[in-house]
Amino acid sequence: MKDSEIVYNILHKGETRLFAMVVKKYGDMIFSKSLGITKRKDVAREITQQTLVRAYSRLSDFRGQELGAWLIAIACHLSLNHLEKEKRERGNFDCNRLEIIDEEGYEERENAIRQMEEAICSLSADDQKIIRLHYYDSMKTEDVAKSVGLSQSNVLVRLHRIRERLRKQLTLQKTE
Repeated sequence: MKDSEIVYNILHKGETRLFAMVVKKYGDMIFSKSLGITKRKDVAREITQQTLVRAYSRLSDFRGQELGAWLIAIACHLSLNHLEKEKRERGNFDCNRLEIIDEEGYEERENAIRQMEEAICSLSADDQKIIRLHYYDSMKTEDVAKSVGLSQSNVLVRLHRIRERLRKQLTLQKTE
């Protein structure tokens, strides 16, 4: 049975048991792809489950002929989101506890990073949140706007003003 027929029968004839065929046919492939991205079996198993649950709940969104490619796209998205979440959790730092890493040859670079972090920490909490969402979490301005409850144009203006403030502050620090 073709993938498109399986999807059609599940959606239009209520034959939900056919999804077991999808799991059997694509489960290992989803797991392998997720494992290749996350490098952890426990995470890959969890993402495989999440992928199949998400696919089943959004089966009506499937428009292609090849279900495997769609499932892999979902798995890749979930795997990358998981890695980004881990990165954010590892990357959270306390502005009051800045540590300076003084490695030979990297002192200037580390000093510039420290100054930038101090400058960011001197911003208001709202401005810090906008900067962190956009630059640290790589969120698009549209998503940042939704997250902080502003319009996208307002976020763009705020980002511009924040960057200008940071630029001036860092320029002043260099001249001191």
